[in-house]
Amino acid sequence: MNARPEQRKDAVDAIIDQWAAVRPDLDTAAMEVFGRISRLARTMRDRMEKAYARFGISRGEFDVLATLRRSGEPYTLSPRQLSATLMLTTGGMTGRLDKLERAGLLRRSPDPHDRRGLQVTLTEPGLSLVDQAVGAGLALQTEALSALNAEQAGQLADLLRELLAGTGESSH
Repeated sequence: MNARPEQRKDAVDAIIDQWAAVRPDLDTAAMEVFGRISRLARTMRDRMEKAYARFGISRGEFDVLATLRRSGEPYTLSPRQLSATLMLTTGGMTGRLDKLERAGLLRRSPDPHDRRGLQVTLTEPGLSLVDQAVGAGLALQTEALSALNAEQAGQLADLLRELLAGTGESSH
């Protein structure tokens, strides 16, 4: 799977070449794919973090606000639903909710259907902020994808979906 001569070489190619020199018996095809996925994920995570910082929030805080926004009106979920969706412990979720509530981006209130429960609701400022932040994040992702044409981007999305499914990752 090494780069064809007409393709540009990258850092992963250099690593593959080093392994080929010292362990020519290894099949490094998987390393070529996952090395690039890992580097791409790290690069985009850093870029997204900077984009969200312009709005005064971290990537994790964006995830909370975006989950509430995607839930539709009235933009309300229980802390348990948020934790399950974001795969966070309740302790991790509490810290994020505390900060976002202090910033006025969400509010916690008693759940009218469960005396022991709480519900978390996106406020108007939170709705406005998350709508701006999601636009900024999507612009960065679109810019990164501009290295591919639309057909290639669609093929990549399909291939990554299949690869992810093959790892046993749940569909939700």
